[in-house]
Amino acid sequence: MGKDNTLEAHLTLVPYLAAAGELKSKPTQHSVKMLLSYGLQPDLLVCRSEHPLDADIRGKLARFCNVEPRAVIAALDAESIYEVPLLYREQKLDDIVLEKLGLTGDKAPDPPEMDEWVDFLRRLKNPERTVEIALVGKYVEHQDAYKSISESFILAGAATGVQAKMRYVLSDDLTADNVDEALDGVAGVLVAPGFGDRGIAGKVDAVRWARERDVPFFGICLGMQCAVVEFARNVCGWPDAHSAEFNPDTEHPVIAMMAEQKAVKNMGGTMRLGAYACAIQPGSRAHAIYGEEHIEERHRHRYEVNNVLRYKLLEHGMQCTGVNPANDLVEIVELPEKRWFVGVQFHPEYRSTALHP
Repeated sequence: MGKDNTLEAHLTLVPYLAAAGELKSKPTQHSVKMLLSYGLQPDLLVCRSEHPLDADIRGKLARFCNVEPRAVIAALDAESIYEVPLLYREQKLDDIVLEKLGLTGDKAPDPPEMDEWVDFLRRLKNPERTVEIALVGKYVEHQDAYKSISESFILAGAATGVQAKMRYVLSDDLTADNVDEALDGVAGVLVAPGFGDRGIAGKVDAVRWARERDVPFFGICLGMQCAVVEFARNVCGWPDAHSAEFNPDTEHPVIAMMAEQKAVKNMGGTMRLGAYACAIQPGSRAHAIYGEEHIEERHRHRYEVNNVLRYKLLEHGMQCTGVNPANDLVEIVELPEKRWFVGVQFHPEYRSTALHP
């Protein structure tokens, strides 16, 4: 299959039987036999296992599956998923793949430069200190619901020599009476995105707690909208302020669907989805973060900061430091008198990577 520049890699499991004290190759042999019955001959085997594959088990798999012993690759448990590329590199998986695809000699790409990745791993595994961040959301009981956000904290922590320890706080259970206990001692509060009205009251209570105690706050999408609602209620003096999504009868719909969106009958068409431009106010915290005045970030939302009421928010100290230039829609809000109080309508966590957090 390497002759026509294709590659057949078979991902398989090599289980360990504790009672027998050995790895078993039969499941892999049987799965390859099934592949062969469909006319597929693997060029290499990537074997998921909790234990190292010794020379005997590699040789047996190679003989019965008709691959080279060096093409039997162990996919072992790693302390961090970011170690996996190095573990594969040690087994020369990249060299085998290039060879099977015919990308050798003049066609071979440059060898991978892994120094930056190794340095990232070193910082990731040897933080100088630990900070605890509260992530407030209604899906925290599901392990991977906020995976992109929690990973972004891990990556940003590695870049700054800090281990970010996440405290997951269920917004459904938060009230004005228990928020102090739930968030006590955290170094920062992130109010997460989401859809629907469940847990909104708890998110608003979390925003107020962070604002009044000057604890660093970051709101993403619905988290930013909750920050605007909280500010309107408790600073602007509009106790009924809300999002029109959740209370269409409020006299102060600080979050609303814009007129041009209402004309769209198809519900999916009213959503801002994908990358949108944002013009950033010079001298703002957002400008200090990005280092530029024009950016693009990914969106997934339907309701916006209400432009009719936005200048009343400004009068009371909430600044709109990022705006979509095409539609004059608010993208970033800040409270500059606070240590760190930022809300964004977009999802910056989607673009965070290990080497560019």
